[in-house]
Formats: sequence, C-alpha cells, structure tokens
Amino acid sequence: MTDQPAASPATPPTMPTPAGTPVDHRPLDSLLLEVRDLHVSFETPRGPLHAVNGVDFDLHRGRTLGVVGESGSGKSVMSKAIMGLLPRRGRTVGGSVRFDGTELVGLDDTALREFWGTEMAMIFQDPMTSLNPVMRIGRQITESLRMNLADMDRQTARATAIELLSAVHIPAPERRYKEYPGRLSGGMRQRVVIAVALACGPRLLFADEPTTALDVTVQAQILDLLQEQQRERFMAMILVTHDLGVVAGRADDIAVMYAGRIVEYAPTRTLFASMGHPYTHALMRSIPRLADPSHTRLDAIGGVPPNLVDPPRGCPFAPRCEYAQQRCLDERPELLTLPEDPGHAVACHFPLRANAPAEAEVG
Repeated sequence: MTDQPAASPATPPTMPTPAGTPVDHRPLDSLLLEVRDLHVSFETPRGPLHAVNGVDFDLHRGRTLGVVGESGSGKSVMSKAIMGLLPRRGRTVGGSVRFDGTELVGLDDTALREFWGTEMAMIFQDPMTSLNPVMRIGRQITESLRMNLADMDRQTARATAIELLSAVHIPAPERRYKEYPGRLSGGMRQRVVIAVALACGPRLLFADEPTTALDVTVQAQILDLLQEQQRERFMAMILVTHDLGVVAGRADDIAVMYAGRIVEYAPTRTLFASMGHPYTHALMRSIPRLADPSHTRLDAIGGVPPNLVDPPRGCPFAPRCEYAQQRCLDERPELLTLPEDPGHAVACHFPLRANAPAEAEVG
C-alpha cells in the first residue's frame, strides 16, 4: 500500500444499479454532505458525556474521507449521528447535517427512512452481528430491495441480489443466495454485509471499521472491494478506522479525531508528508514497521484518553503530548488552517512544522 490518495473517477458508474433506482444527473463533483458544529452527548449518572464536540467537514460526490482515531474518539458515534441511527432516549444531537441540501438533524425516524438504504447506508463493524443468523442471505438482501424500491417484484429482486453477490466477489452466488450466514467465513459474511449496504444504490456509504476481526489478507481484499465498488458506483464514502495504514492510498482526505473533535484535517498526500498534530504523529509511530526485526516493541502512545464527562480545560491531548506547554493546559486550540497550506487544518497551539515523512511503511 502506498501513501498516495485514491483518485476519484472521472466518469459516472458503469455497473448496473438496482431496477427502480432514479438516474442521478447532478454534477459529478457536487457537494453531497455538509456537517457543521455537530455535537452529540449522552446522559450518564455522572453527567453528560460529550462524545462528539463540534465537528465540521464537507464531502463531495465520489470522494472518500478517512476518519481515524483511537477507540472512544467519537468516530462511530459521529457516523451514526449523521445517519440518524443513535437511540432517541438519553442523548442530545446538536448542530447541522445537510445531505444534498436537506437538513437531517431533527428529523424523525419516518422521515429518515426515506434516506436509509437509497441515499445513505452503513457497513457496521462486526459481520457476525450485522446479519440475521436465522434468515437466508438472499432474503436479507431482497428484503432491503423490496422495502426501499417499492416497484421491484420478487423475481427482479432475486436477480438483483444474485448480481450483487457476484459483484462483491462471492463465488457461486446462486448457491450462497440460499444459505444461512453461519455457513460462511468471516470474510464472506463481510462481503454479504457490503452487498446489503449497496443493494439500493446509496450515494453515501459509511464503512465503520469494516475489517474488524478479519485476518490481514482478508482485510486487504475487503478494502480493495470497497474501493472498487466506490469507484464504479461513484459513491461518496466515509471510511472509519483506528489505523492510518488502512486509509493510506484509499482516502482522498483524512480527518483525525481525538476526544470527540477533529484535531487534524488534510488531503491524504499532505497529511502523510507533513503531519501537523502531535497526536497524528504518535498514531503513525505506533504502526509496526515492516523493516523492524521480529519481536520489536511497539511504540505505544502513553497515558489514557481524557474523561469526556469532565473534559480538560485545555487541549485534550496535552497530558499525553511530549510537546505540551503551559498554554496547552490552559487554552483549548481551535481547528485552524495552516498559513503555508490552505488545505491543511490543525487544532494545536504549536503544530509540528518539520515532521519527517511517514516513518512506517504501511500496508
């Protein structure tokens, strides 16, 4: 894997889309998703937990955004909040999420169902729990098709489901169509989950840690498959992961999250060439290096993430940062564009100016 950003296709998708899916004549580079000052908090016995705290970004059609951070940084909560998949009780969502000009924050489930499947879809972390173990694979795909595309008959839905299974490189799709998830390997189940997510031709796909619990070889196959389908269908995609190596070469832009905030945002090539935030640099250092001898101790990030019920006054990363100064403890930095690079934003009082290129060979 290289550190080059994934190139966006210049032509519309050639792969057939499900029957009944409307033709999209909008410009290929049009703005699809606008997120402004997104906040998500959950009620706990100790007070509100601020899981997402003021996230802003834009996403255009056909582009891939990689969202990277440690567990608990707010990546999955942010994705589910954008789609409206968080539970209604015990949480508060604020800010603005506009999908193709339509405000989603504040919509009820009935209104949001108009977007689920046909406009936005999500691949969840664990294929073991994403599929119904007592329902045949074919039915799990055709159920989504017939629910979201009302004009589709049973025969067309079956043919489309088999075509989708073939598209995600499942061998003997006609036979797999009739099987239960338990008869498939983890990699094959994840391919079925991808087929379900793609069934109704969404324009925005969330891939939330799509390679969790898969071995390295299967991980690469699943990521290659997602990239292939994203390009062929010209979808926008948000790829959520804790591993910078996963998004290298697969994302156009990268947003690094820590403690519910984006602390660095840049095109992939820029970020890997010149990381501005100490946390991003620490994430990169923690990746195993192919050139290191076996049993080399990993370079872990010291300390623990902050308490999001009672967050620190200053920079949330300051207690773990080797470059922290008194200002970092007293004043929270804003996400600001670097003067020398208009496309690169960093939330740090003392951004790194001369990082060496990526020390790890990722892939």
